[in-house]
Amino acid sequence: MAAATVKLSKLIENYSLKNLTPDIDISDIRIKSPDIVRPSLQLAGFFEHFDNERVEIIGFVEQSFIETMDAERKKFIYDKLCSFKVPCIIYCRDMYPDEYMFEAARRYGVPLLITDQATSPFMAEIIRWLNVQLAPCISIHGVLVDVYGEGVLIMGESGIGKSEAALELIKRGHRLVTDDVVEIRKVSDETLIGTAPDITRHFIELRGIGIVDVKTLFGVQSVKETQEINMVIKLEEWSKDKEYDRLGLEEQYTEFLGNKVACHSIPIRPGRNIAIIVESAAVNFRQKQMGYNAALSFIERVQSNFGRTDDK
Repeated sequence: MAAATVKLSKLIENYSLKNLTPDIDISDIRIKSPDIVRPSLQLAGFFEHFDNERVEIIGFVEQSFIETMDAERKKFIYDKLCSFKVPCIIYCRDMYPDEYMFEAARRYGVPLLITDQATSPFMAEIIRWLNVQLAPCISIHGVLVDVYGEGVLIMGESGIGKSEAALELIKRGHRLVTDDVVEIRKVSDETLIGTAPDITRHFIELRGIGIVDVKTLFGVQSVKETQEINMVIKLEEWSKDKEYDRLGLEEQYTEFLGNKVACHSIPIRPGRNIAIIVESAAVNFRQKQMGYNAALSFIERVQSNFGRTDDK
């Protein structure tokens, strides 16, 4: 799996950053690390163990320290910092770089950006965003829907009815994340995030009808950009020769990128309302997360009844 990168232009667009050096070509600049650096030690002249793949952020503290330097010291530090070819340097709180920084940045092709946001919240948000963008990613065939706040990934053979089930769920007030292709990113050992490829975002393919624009037909409330994947529903053709779980006592899981996700196999036959089944599965999953297991309660009730019968 190739290491993920993010174009600097995408970061600029996503956070409405102002580019102070438009003469520097940013088309080939990519961010490879989700970590962010406030270069306090570097401004003091310590460049050992400096990671030049990280975005550099200048906050109020760094800017205050810079203002204590004389011109020659600034030129030396700026030249050293920019010579490492960092992806960019972002100034927070609408603070503006001085002329010596502009000279060093242009000399080494390091973009200077500016935002009006406070430093710490801005850093936390960028780290969160980059962790998602740079997470290990795979693409699978399926449909991802937000059902009562739970991310339900619907899988199954082509033509089994995944998109039709998603459309019925949308009509019932739930939200589409992606149809046909799901990009899954592992953002932690416990969390998988699903998104849509740019080309298919908000579209559903219905056999016999064609492409449907969900956002246009049902409104912006019917779609969602990203969603944590909480459970998987596998649709399969019903077979009279196969035994299906009727109680749900045994938890089943499937695995993506090393993370386990709760999984249910649903047999499909004429007359079954898949949307209602998916809704029920999502609510039941939430109940289990809150500590209530209907199957265990049912078994306890049955055993209790048997006990009273034996006493008689």
